[in-house]
Amino acid sequence: MKVLLIKDVKSLGKAGEIKEVKDGYGNNFLIGKGFAKAATPDVLRQYEAEQKRKAEELKYELANLEKLKSELEKVKVVIKKPLGANGALFGSVSKDDIAQELEKTHHLVVDKKSIEIDHHHLKAVGIYNLNVKLGHAINANLKVEVEGE
Repeated sequence: MKVLLIKDVKSLGKAGEIKEVKDGYGNNFLIGKGFAKAATPDVLRQYEAEQKRKAEELKYELANLEKLKSELEKVKVVIKKPLGANGALFGSVSKDDIAQELEKTHHLVVDKKSIEIDHHHLKAVGIYNLNVKLGHAINANLKVEVEGE
């Protein structure tokens, strides 16, 4: 009997492969436990259509991430914080502050967890180059300027 593996099966194969197995093993274990489907022409067509749809979605998502990367690298986020008596920042700038300012001024939505800061907060006035992990191994450089008020 021919089966289309839906999930990886140890010692048999990976998801998406078509394998020839004994009828009892195919029906009782693989199909019964949801690891495979009988490899009929309809099932194969549906699987191929699903794979094409997933590939299109991935292509669309990658294009959107590349567009977001190019937009992030063009902008500079300016954050103003009050200064203390000695000229140092009163408080610090967090990832959340950066993400909110980016959305408010540039209308770009980035998850605060994807912004990488060396020491969790920016504690001094200056210009910083931060890395933003967008996913699918796409990283963007974001310029952040911290100013005192």
